[in-house]
Amino acid sequence: MQVLMASMLILLLVLAVSVTITKKLLPAVIIFMFYSLVMSAIWLILESPDLAITEAAVGAGITSVLFFVTLKRLKIIAPPKNDAQSAPQETSEPSGKEGGQA
Repeated sequence: MQVLMASMLILLLVLAVSVTITKKLLPAVIIFMFYSLVMSAIWLILESPDLAITEAAVGAGITSVLFFVTLKRLKIIAPPKNDAQSAPQETSEPSGKEGGQA
């Protein structure tokens, strides 16, 4: 159990340093989400399920969703491109043949 706790704390420190070093916002938000999930697992190991549920719901859940919405509004996350809009549209040209005559 001590080895598991030590490895979780080391992982928590690595994630915390990674968030501060990361220059792009989207990877930073994803790393922060994993940080909250690891923190939730640590609360479970410490036998505090109420704190673990709160950390998972607020830290990894609601906060991450709010960060993703903010990044989308700042145009850092681009909306998915629709293939129908990017593909050239086909136009029907009159063939000069009337009534199916050849």
